Amino acid sequence: MNRDAIIRHIVERLGTADIDYREYTERDGEIFQAGVLIPLFFTAGQSTDDGQLSFLLSKRSAAVSQSGDLSGPGGKLEPFWDRLLRFFIIRGFPSLIRGDARMYAGKRGKDAFDTITLFLANAARESWEEIRLSPFNLRFLGPLPPRDLRLSTKTIFPVVGLIGKGWGFSPNREVDKLVEIPVDAFYHEENYGLFPVQNLLTITDKADIDEEPSPCLIHTDRDGKEEILWGATFGIITSFLSIVFDFTPPEIQPDRIITRPLQPDYLGGTRARPSKLLDKILPGR
Repeated sequence: MNRDAIIRHIVERLGTADIDYREYTERDGEIFQAGVLIPLFFTAGQSTDDGQLSFLLSKRSAAVSQSGDLSGPGGKLEPFWDRLLRFFIIRGFPSLIRGDARMYAGKRGKDAFDTITLFLANAARESWEEIRLSPFNLRFLGPLPPRDLRLSTKTIFPVVGLIGKGWGFSPNREVDKLVEIPVDAFYHEENYGLFPVQNLLTITDKADIDEEPSPCLIHTDRDGKEEILWGATFGIITSFLSIVFDFTPPEIQPDRIITRPLQPDYLGGTRARPSKLLDKILPGR
């Protein structure tokens, strides 16, 4: 399957997935709502048929909560600025949402379309602020189901976007580095493990947290460092793979326990500013 065929397939599957936004938008009380981008990109192959599709995730810095975790760019909805950016996006400047992806979003009805485009604007703004990914270098492919987080009153609204080409990566204080994870990595049983959620109990004192270990993906980055994808981002990505490719995660062996010490300030972060580890990302693509 070549690049264009894969993109059409992703847009169709995401565009026709069953997503009910009313459950998440028609709630009483104040809910922390946030958009998050799940960025995809293609690495060039010898032909249009052998390129590799990958996720490009941010590793959170020590300056913010949940440091060391992998996630997509995103953050709290800023109603004024995100509605202003949405105004321009739906009018085609930048041409972030277009073609079949826009058509499918429109078919969901006005309220759903407004929700999708608002959190698309939110995620695009955060992507520019966190990693300097321009909305002119991004193409919306479709939405994913919203998700409530276990450790906070936060609801996140994921959107999937395709990065067009490499750019000058310039992280803000929230991002340590970028981590590429090929889609193919999720199809290998040896890449999976179990992350003990008990690590969180010592820093949250929450008795209602499910103590069962969470599934995770272990990935060795280009610099040879082992990175762990778990939690909400792991769930969002496996949801994407399930919707788009009918993916079922492999059964994880119970003795495949992955430990990673969590700092006492894991949920709060520090004031330290991370070093700039990369000058360019995805050169020549």
